[in-house]
Amino acid sequence: MSTTYLDRADTHILIIDDDDRIRELLSRYLTKQGYRASAANGAEQARAKMQGLKYDLLIVDIMMPGEDGLSLTRSLREHHDVPIILLTALGEADQRIAGLRSGADDYLPKPFEPEELLLRIDNIFRRTGKNPMADKVVFGPYAFDLNKGILRKNGKQMKLTTGEQTLLSLLAGQAGAVVSRYILSENIKAQSERAVDVQMTRLRRKLEDDTSEPQYLLTVRGEGYRLVSDAV
Repeated sequence: MSTTYLDRADTHILIIDDDDRIRELLSRYLTKQGYRASAANGAEQARAKMQGLKYDLLIVDIMMPGEDGLSLTRSLREHHDVPIILLTALGEADQRIAGLRSGADDYLPKPFEPEELLLRIDNIFRRTGKNPMADKVVFGPYAFDLNKGILRKNGKQMKLTTGEQTLLSLLAGQAGAVVSRYILSENIKAQSERAVDVQMTRLRRKLEDDTSEPQYLLTVRGEGYRLVSDAV
């Protein structure tokens, strides 16, 4: 395989949140990223949906009226091993611990970037072995080994700085999708998003024949960058 795309079309995610805006936003975003996304406005509706359909991952808000997300998670864990990501406006350590103790696989405090949620979803699927990602991304004469962080051009290994390696790993891990400057800056420990642009310029000098018209490392205005990989 030569791409990192997950088999997202066959992966069904259920969003459980009493906030109409959050449900709509996440449903649209995950659908745009290729996942199947459904929504429930609370625990009762979620249980009804789960009786008729099997879901591959649940995104559950903790602070819901009626049965809250922690109670729902604990209850589901008695019979289900479906991965669960908890969302809440409460980001204190004791709340995170309570969420994980309830059986959740991950925990994300609000507000958050949808892209960060996407990365956490993909990480869970990698850990659980569902829809494993390919270990290599190919673009033009380049091949990037995701496991080792090694870039080769026509079979010959290229030298990358630590920052360049991290940047390329993030882009290759979401090949074809836009990765925001915020996410990139957080992961390469940059002091500003502008520092990401500088690092990208350096990486393009190594990979692109014409940095003014890049073929592989594309800028998405107002959002971030994406890596264009070869089709399978």
